[in-house]
Amino acid sequence: MSVSAVGGATLTRRGVLPSWTPYAVVLGVAACVAALLAAAGNLKIVPLIAVTLVVSAAVIYVMSRVVEGSRRATDRLVTLSITTAFGLAVAPLISVLYQVFKRGLARFDSAFFTESARGVIGAGGGASHAIWGTLIITGCATVISVPIGIMAAIYLTEYGRGRLRRSITFFVDVMTGIPSIVAGLFAYALFALFLGPGTRMGIIGAVALSVLMIPIVIRASEEVLKIVPTHLREASYALGTPKWRTITKVVLPTALAGLVTGVMIAVARIIGETAPLLVTTGVIDSTNTNPFSGRMQNLAVYAFGEYRNPGVQRDAAFDRAWAAALTLILIVMVLFLAARLVYRRFGTEIR
Repeated sequence: MSVSAVGGATLTRRGVLPSWTPYAVVLGVAACVAALLAAAGNLKIVPLIAVTLVVSAAVIYVMSRVVEGSRRATDRLVTLSITTAFGLAVAPLISVLYQVFKRGLARFDSAFFTESARGVIGAGGGASHAIWGTLIITGCATVISVPIGIMAAIYLTEYGRGRLRRSITFFVDVMTGIPSIVAGLFAYALFALFLGPGTRMGIIGAVALSVLMIPIVIRASEEVLKIVPTHLREASYALGTPKWRTITKVVLPTALAGLVTGVMIAVARIIGETAPLLVTTGVIDSTNTNPFSGRMQNLAVYAFGEYRNPGVQRDAAFDRAWAAALTLILIVMVLFLAARLVYRRFGTEIR
């Protein structure tokens, strides 16, 4: 810190902390906190991240106050508070991912993806039947939900007026908040009217999941279509293009990236559902790839069953459950990567 006089006024020049200071403080505090937690026998990710962020913010604030002054220190404190809040929000997610990867890798082998659980009592076996069931049921639900959801969003954005539009919006909001088990019971009761009670099929589970997926697709698609610039529509109309062609050739291609993202969010929402599929698809330990005939297993129900009824060798069943959870996470990650590839290939920037 230096002092100089300019025009009779005294100016105080304070120092500036190096740009690497926050990183060095965070790493040093993290090392100390990790050592203390390890000594106490409670070294876990969430406490490590939480304590490190809080202590680091306090240390950096004090250092900045001494070296840079109160104004700069206050600015750093606000920035660190926002960063700390973000870190505390992400810490549980990181902990979950860490635990799933750590425990799921124990059975993440070729047998898990190529063998079913038929005839398996203790160790061994796999979840190929559940993986196929998850992909087929989710695919059927997507085929049902995406056209309905996007067309409903187009109506609300481009055509909807008056009481009908308000009614659709109201029911979409209501459907967004219904419990998943209610969707499963609805689908089961619907098919029971035609096929009789006790019927379990993959398509029934797909219908149940579509009830949960449709309102998410509608809401996401509606918001994306709203941000398409109005001048693009007006330019198309000025050329004499009819409205339906403007929607298909201008609006939808412009909003494609957001629409794909909305669909992926909806898929991620339903792919891990357990309650509706317990009611509608049942449980089976062999592979069934026909959603219109017989019971069909899926990864969420498979993991639940392995944890609830582990059988003779509990550790082997728990390993299969964790591997199923890890597979679900990886499937969602692959879907999001596919969505990004579709956007880069077909997407149009909104300007």
